[in-house]
Amino acid sequence: MRVTVDAVPLLYRSAGVKNYLYYWIRHLLREAGDMEIRLFPFLREPRSLDHDSSGADFLTTFTRLGLMFALNRIPLGLAQWIGPRPDVFHAAKLKYPPRAARLTATVHDLTWNTMPEMHSPANVAAERIFAERVLRRADGLIAVSEATRADAVRILRLAPEKIRVIHHGVAEEFFRAGPAEAEGARTRLGLPRPYAMFVGTVEPRKNVGLLLDAWLGLSRMLRDEFDLVIAGPAGWRQRETLARLRNPPPGVRYLGYVPQRDLPGLVAGATAFVYPSLYEGFGFPVAQAMAAGVPVVTSAVSSLPEIAGGAAVLVDPRSEAEVRRALEDVLTSPERRRGMIERGRRNAGRFSWSECARRSIAFFRDAAG
Repeated sequence: MRVTVDAVPLLYRSAGVKNYLYYWIRHLLREAGDMEIRLFPFLREPRSLDHDSSGADFLTTFTRLGLMFALNRIPLGLAQWIGPRPDVFHAAKLKYPPRAARLTATVHDLTWNTMPEMHSPANVAAERIFAERVLRRADGLIAVSEATRADAVRILRLAPEKIRVIHHGVAEEFFRAGPAEAEGARTRLGLPRPYAMFVGTVEPRKNVGLLLDAWLGLSRMLRDEFDLVIAGPAGWRQRETLARLRNPPPGVRYLGYVPQRDLPGLVAGATAFVYPSLYEGFGFPVAQAMAAGVPVVTSAVSSLPEIAGGAAVLVDPRSEAEVRRALEDVLTSPERRRGMIERGRRNAGRFSWSECARRSIAFFRDAAG
């Protein structure tokens, strides 16, 4: 049996989807057995993860993105003539997938529909086309959480039985991150003081502006003891928030994009992790922080309670006061943090890339009939 995975998001700047594809593909290849896994278009197994640039050399990136650009503008299904015919084609960005193969895809979130104001118009248009041409036509879909599956059924009117929930995994580096990794990251990044931490692209959905307001509302005593560290690349529609980050008040550190090699230690070194996102299909940073042994404050919306598994402090992400109180409670109570760390590590153990790959391979076999 042959499965072809559309791996184009590995070739450009991306966060959650790229993270998913990198680890998912590597573990699919390990767990495949007699199943042949190919990467479209003519890509090799990714060897490194860099969210800020392509995972391939310049020539490969240029030619493959050019090919995808052409295929997405010719509604003839020409992709079915490129490479060996697959039994299952798993789409990510290709809008006219091979007609002869069974079609599958992963549903990450539907914020393009529920929160279009948080995206660029071009992104909303592209996601709407993908939903019509791929998600509605697919023989089977993977949803990354129960919350995302429920959204897909409600919004796109998809048959529930064709959507299988398969949670993401968490990279082993987060489970292994300890005091040595934390100290190394603090030293490399110049973080001498204890800190609370946020990781994510600075874009509207991540709610960084409200986080800054909540932090500055903490008592002077707490802000003298802890820094707020924000890591993540600049996104879109956040000019005011980025201006605040680039000229931050005392005690706020904006690191910008942090390479993957430094991220587990950086997260593990935090006293608390705060993630007041307005919507997440899965919420990688929450699971990663728990795996690294850090207490988490996050939002009581979308998939985040499901992923937090009762191990986080949940807040209304639109309430500055709730976020501020939760931060204060966690930062001032070592005993509470110890309990949260224990529960969080236990909860993060649910998220294994090997298990994700094994369940995905079973999904592909079922989709192939």
